[in-house]
Amino acid sequence: MASKKFEELNAMSVEELRAEVKETEVFLQKKRFEHAIKGLDNPLILRNVKKDLARVNTVLRQKEIAGMSAEELANRSKKRNRRKAK
Repeated sequence: MASKKFEELNAMSVEELRAEVKETEVFLQKKRFEHAIKGLDNPLILRNVKKDLARVNTVLRQKEIAGMSAEELANRSKKRNRRKAK
């Protein structure tokens, strides 16, 4: 069963997801700074925010790949194969 957050992210457009990434990164940076200066009541917030950021980035990348043309997908595969060959 998909979580509510995952369903919300899938309903967003690419532009909305990019805005969400920026907002989440800023929030994470503020919390890290706050934790370094005076400490957080619940430091697990940092872990949860990082996981949320990863979720947003994953959905964003899935949508970017889904919007690629066949030629772009073929080039992507070539790049991946070159990396594997190294």
